[in-house]
Amino acid sequence: MILTLVPDITDVPAASWDVLATRAGLYLSHQWLAAQQRDPTARVRYALVHDDGHLIAAVPLYVGDTEPNDLYRVHELLPDRAPARTLLAGARRGYLNAPLLHPRLTPGRRREALGHLVAATGTLAAAENAVPWWLYVTDEAAAELADACGTKPVQLNQDARIPLPGSTFEDYLEGLTSKRRVAIRRERRAFAEAGYELRTLRLSECAAAAGALAAQLQERHGHPADPAAMAGLLRDQAEGMADSGRVHAAFAGRHMVAFSLSYHHADTVWLRSTGYDYARLRGAHEYFNLVYYLPIEDAYAHGATSLHLGMESLRAKTLRGAVASPLWAIEGRSVGTRPERSVG
Repeated sequence: MILTLVPDITDVPAASWDVLATRAGLYLSHQWLAAQQRDPTARVRYALVHDDGHLIAAVPLYVGDTEPNDLYRVHELLPDRAPARTLLAGARRGYLNAPLLHPRLTPGRRREALGHLVAATGTLAAAENAVPWWLYVTDEAAAELADACGTKPVQLNQDARIPLPGSTFEDYLEGLTSKRRVAIRRERRAFAEAGYELRTLRLSECAAAAGALAAQLQERHGHPADPAAMAGLLRDQAEGMADSGRVHAAFAGRHMVAFSLSYHHADTVWLRSTGYDYARLRGAHEYFNLVYYLPIEDAYAHGATSLHLGMESLRAKTLRGAVASPLWAIEGRSVGTRPERSVG
């Protein structure tokens, strides 16, 4: 096995990378990471493990002196465990993470490849005078990674997704209790009777309006937000993701009053963001319809088998059929074997 570090994911063939990342999800996909590479708040290197010329393992490694997202500030998440300067291994946005390993590796080769990734992480962290951390690691990967790092996982939160059996919204409802089915039908009926005009848009078509609504949501939850800055982030996301996001929007007259943004990746719809003009809402369960029911309908229409919802508001999610699984933080090794060859 040969370990290398490269500074630009576009130097890695997308097809080779995504063979490793398919099960890990949107936030470790080649396209998403290429879009995040533009973020000026961190420098990134990609540790790659090749065997006989084939990419069999990989991880992005981020070093930064500032972190705008408080949920990725390790010294705040784990104040008794982490110093101010850290190296983040794996996904830096999206709250879902795992080391990327080829699905066809034998157990022995898998351990060896993962050991190379852990070593590369520790070496780069030592060179940067930082401590390596893997955040929001999936339950499936946590034990394997912790064993390779020789450290104990710390639970951070829980991740939620709704399995979508069958092929229609009614099939989804059949998996819920009778009481919940009645409630959801009532919420959908109230939304339909509210008289909104529903549109499905590209993000590039509505970034300014969506940014303003997302800022209102942030402010409502006590996080001051600049609508223009939020719109700029959404425009950058639309450009970086080749405008592949789907925006479900509710209009009252000429005003967009609610939206949700999602991405289709592999067999899953990934909910990314939402926002509301609270003064213009009609009290018609807009949140549940924009975040759950319209994306579920869209998922079925495109053959997806689950809706990924992420962290927080777990009770509302589980009431609507979501399955929750733990997310872990794992401290990496502070030192390691240096890569055999470094590029860039």
